[in-house]
Order: sequence, then structure tokens, then C-alpha cells
Amino acid sequence: MRNFGNSPAFVILGVFILSCVSHVRSDASDHRYKEGDPVPLYANKVGPFHNPSETYRYFDLPFCSPDHVKEKKEALGEVLNGDRLVSVPYKLNFREEKDSSVVCKKKLSKDEVVFFRKAVEKDYYFQMYYDDLPIWGFIGKVDKEGKADPSEYKYYLYKHIQFDVLYNKDRVIEISARMDPHLLVDLTEDKEVDAEFMYTVKWKETGTPFEKRMERYSMSSSLPHHLEIHWFSIINSCVTVLLLTGFLATILMRVLKNDFIKYGQDEEAADDQEETGWKYIHGDVFRFPKYKSLFAAALGSGTQLFTLTVFIFMLALVGVFYPYNRGALFTALVVIYALTSGIAGYVATSFYCQLEGTNWVRNLLLTGCLFCGPLFLTFCFLNTVAIAYSATAALPFGTIVVIVLIWTLVTSPLLVLGGIAGKNSRAEFQAPCRTTKYPREIPPLPWYRSAIPQMAMAGFLPFSAIYIELYYIFASVWGHRIYTIYSILFIVFIILLIVTAFITVALTYFQLAAEDHEWWWSLWFMTSNLHAN
Repeated sequence: MRNFGNSPAFVILGVFILSCVSHVRSDASDHRYKEGDPVPLYANKVGPFHNPSETYRYFDLPFCSPDHVKEKKEALGEVLNGDRLVSVPYKLNFREEKDSSVVCKKKLSKDEVVFFRKAVEKDYYFQMYYDDLPIWGFIGKVDKEGKADPSEYKYYLYKHIQFDVLYNKDRVIEISARMDPHLLVDLTEDKEVDAEFMYTVKWKETGTPFEKRMERYSMSSSLPHHLEIHWFSIINSCVTVLLLTGFLATILMRVLKNDFIKYGQDEEAADDQEETGWKYIHGDVFRFPKYKSLFAAALGSGTQLFTLTVFIFMLALVGVFYPYNRGALFTALVVIYALTSGIAGYVATSFYCQLEGTNWVRNLLLTGCLFCGPLFLTFCFLNTVAIAYSATAALPFGTIVVIVLIWTLVTSPLLVLGGIAGKNSRAEFQAPCRTTKYPREIPPLPWYRSAIPQMAMAGFLPFSAIYIELYYIFASVWGHRIYTIYSILFIVFIILLIVTAFITVALTYFQLAAEDHEWWWSLWFMTSNLHAN
């Protein structure tokens, strides 16, 4: 990897990534306003509260809309995140209070009433952004009090929103939305309904500095009882590491020490003794694996994904992914994956040539498609479903074209350049012992030494070391939680690497001790649990 490490490429890469994932600012980029200045307010999306992954455009529901709906230009990461920001008829000028200002008066048709009622029944919420600060609120409520039969439930739509805004001098610090429970539109019956939508704006000064206005969104994950759970997770992981360390130390000290001493004293005497276990197959251990092109491609893709993970952690630790920095994570994933494709090409082709492979071009093509191919098929299926349901998760055609261009103009050329560098590295595979001409027959193995039980055992301990953090991550991805404790996550990631390495060494030793010399693919499947976790 000297061709990559001795150049300023990583510095340039870091600067480029930071510029790409920088915060998507509002129309007023400095966030400073004078009294009466318009402050950008955009509606983002609506969806059922209990399924945050299911979101739709704000005006898919028949809300009051401005005369000309203006769509905000969004960055790549925002579109990938499912954000679809549009202008709304609410006017929240800086430090201008309003009391029950009418947005619009409209007659809801029967179809619109049914549409709203179904949304209220599913606990639909809306999301807006005011000066890049998120706002949430429910669109209605279901009155179930004293009613056992669902057919007797009453459905109401909120028609009055109160915006409470906190400011510090010339900056917006905080905003919240409250729905008036007394001003409602009855949606229970399928009939036309007259609705008058209103809103109130209240301003209040605060001493909170502008630099700390996002801290309130990350406080939930930093509460004392949550931190105690995270530290318990780290202690649990450390105990797992200590147990594995002791286990491996016992193997190395009691089993291998005598063998090393024996081979180091007298080679002829050692040859006269009958060999058993891993010593019996020492001439087959470094025999090249089957499907070496696929193996090298998997190694290259895995190295790229590992590098991607490290860069993401670096950006997270320096504070790039703060709460509601819309699309920053997705932008970083796309950009870093594209720029690190040269690493995949270099590692795959270099290792393939070490395994005496000849068709390095085919190996390079396989490396480029090994991860992107299944990802593309999965995307096609999910995007088709999202389009069918008109969800915001569906990517517009223009975004798909941008991603294809990135893959064509950045990822593929860097992959080829990395492959050429790997081919010209002329590294040779240096096996510590000579490989015999013919492979030894592998004795019959018990069922628990087959591939699937070995993978299960290899994945159990790493999973047990990180399962608590996985819960919080999944709750953030598919729920309403916000994950911001990246330092603890990074510690758990380091522990995961150590546990995976230890358990892989142990299981590989047991496999060789059973005189099974086909360890290459078993090793890869065991370490692939790292990516799965």
C-alpha cells in the first residue's frame, strides 16, 4: 500500500470530504436576521409515527398550499435521506408575533376528509425546518375515551398551530410547534367539511448561544441512565476480550510452545516422529484457495468497506454528523466509497497476482461488481416499491443519473488505476514452508465443524460484544432516537475488531488441528461477521 500512503492523497481526500458533507445551510447562510426579515420555513414530509421509514411528501395530504409551491434545491445526501423540502404558506418573520392568523379557508371534499381521517388514524406527524431547525407535530387526534368499539371513535384534524420561537439577539435558537386541542375539524363522517386553518407565532428571548442550539436534540442520548447502559456495554465487551485473550494465551503457551521447541532443536528427530494435527498438514496450509479470483475480489471489497468505516468514524469524531445535519452521512458514504475504490482495486489485483492469477482484468471487473452489483439490485427493488407507494424514499431520476455518473467517472477510473498499481507492484506470495505437489485428503469432520456452525460461533461473541450499541443504532435508523455518542461507538468498534481477530485465530487453529487445510474461505466467512455486525 506504499503507493497510496506516501502521497498527500489522504489529506486531499479529507479536505474534499469535509467540504462535501458540510452543513446544508438555509437561504440565509449566516443565520443572522433583523426584525421583520423573512426566515426560511420549509415543510419536509409526513408519515405514520410508528413507522418513521414510511414518509410521504407534505402536500400529499390536502393541506393549505401557497399559490406557487417552491421546492428547495437539495444536496445529494438530502435526497438520499428522503428529504423533500417545499415552501409553506406560514410566514414567520423574525421577531414578528402573530395571533390566530388565517392561513386559508377551504372546503374539504369527501375524498379529502377520508384521506385526512386515514392519516389521523395512523398517527401521522409532519416535519418542517425553520432556519434549519426541525419542527414536528401531529396532524390530528383520535378520541377513544369511553368507547370500546372502534366504529365509535371520533377523528379530529388540528386546524391551529402555535409556533414558539426562542431567539438570541439576531439569531434563531429554538422553535417548537403546539397544536391547539380545542380548535378541531371533525373528520368522523364522510361528508364535506368547512375548515379554517390558523397559526400563532410567539417570540421569546433566551441566553443560549447560537453554537449550542443543536445540543437539545442530542441530550436524549446523553442522559445519565443512557450513558450507564453504554458504559455497561463497554465493560461487557472488555470482559469478552479478556476471556478470549486468556483462552488464546492458554492455547499458544501450552500447545504451540512445545511444538516450536521441538522443531527448533533437531529437524531430523522431528521428522522421525509421527506428525498429528496441524503439523501433519503443514505442506498444505498455504495451498492457494479455490476460486482465487473471487477470493481476491472479496478481500479488496472488504478492505475498501473497512477503510470507508474508518473514514466515517473520523468524520463523526470531529463533529460532522451532528443532529439533523441533513444528508451529511449519506453524502459522506457516497463520496468516500467513490474515492476509496482505488484501494479495492489495488488490494484485489495485488493479491490475485500473488496467487499466480493471470486474468487480472476479469478480477478487477469482479471486484467492481461484487459489492455494487447486489447493492444495485436491492436498490432497484426498494426504489420500485417506493415509487409504487409514492414515498419520499423513491429517488428522482436526476439523482439516479448523478450516482451513475459518480460511479462511471470517479469510482470506475480509480478502481482501474488501483488495479494497475496492484498488478505492477510485483509482490510475490512468500509462504513460510513448502507446499506439497498433491493435497492431502481431509478426514471426515463432525457436523459442528462445518461452515454454518463455524460462522455461527464466529459471530456470536462479536455480536455479544456490541449488541447493546446495535440496539441504539437500529433505534436511530428505524426509529425516532438520535445517536450522537460516537466516541463510545468507536471504542466498541475497536473492541469488535479485537474480538473478531481473536475468535478467528482460535477457530482457524481448531480447523487446522482437525487436519482441514482449506482454511482460506472459512477464515473469510468468519471475518465477514465483522461487516455483518
